[in-house]
Amino acid sequence: MVTTRVMTADDWTGVAGVWENHEGTNPVDDSPEGFARYLRRNPDTSFVAVDGERIIGTILAGHDGRRGIFHHVSVLPEYRKQGVGRMLVDSAMEALRREGINKVLLVVFNHNKNGNAFWEHMGFTMREDLIYRNKYTGLA
Repeated sequence: MVTTRVMTADDWTGVAGVWENHEGTNPVDDSPEGFARYLRRNPDTSFVAVDGERIIGTILAGHDGRRGIFHHVSVLPEYRKQGVGRMLVDSAMEALRREGINKVLLVVFNHNKNGNAFWEHMGFTMREDLIYRNKYTGLA
């Protein structure tokens, strides 16, 4: 039976296995150190989906005090279309609500048709009035 639980730094190996084919990860932030740093800042809002002891899905969720943000919502291919993604999102949304967060944002690549369809199905709307920008701090 598939369940969700709060993600911990000890989950790194299983999480990394789910992320092996997940587009958008990077070797700096998505390293064991970067993963642990994120969870220290957001200890109760990120979740894994497990089938027995096997990690089969992930959602990194955190907030800045105003808005929540989701990263790396990923489910192993053989578990997709079984409600696992919804379980992860629902778990993270409830955890963020408990922390007083009322709005969540996320970024999905334009060409990720499955991902965009999932988020549309989950009720997330697309903003066309924004431009997303990045700048590296120079640490990487």
